[in-house]
Amino acid sequence: QGRLVESGGGSAQAGGSLSLSCVAYEYTSCRGFDMNWYRQAPGKEREFVSGINRDGSTRYAESVKGRFTTSRNNAKNTLTLQMNSLTVEDTAMYYCQTAGYGGAWQWCFGTQWGRGTLVTVSS
Repeated sequence: QGRLVESGGGSAQAGGSLSLSCVAYEYTSCRGFDMNWYRQAPGKEREFVSGINRDGSTRYAESVKGRFTTSRNNAKNTLTLQMNSLTVEDTAMYYCQTAGYGGAWQWCFGTQWGRGTLVTVSS
């Protein structure tokens, strides 16, 4: 069964850094998929943070541009998010998402979500 597993969340002081990782298990037989980070702060809707398309192009939300960097290892099906200059507004549950383009398994199609990892930034 394909699944996404996030790790690396925790606590940081404002101005500090954290790095998140996401491993996409059992995705080897998928033809291609975008990998994205979303986050959801308490009382707010889930929002897009950053992502890397299957062609390698990156996208960032305006709120994190210049502070966050996302990278992808296609051989290992992993996605990372390096978060620098953190602010209290970055406090949220961070979710890994894939958007698939097909393949051998059901999870190769459409969107799949991980369970999230919590990031807490204090002032």
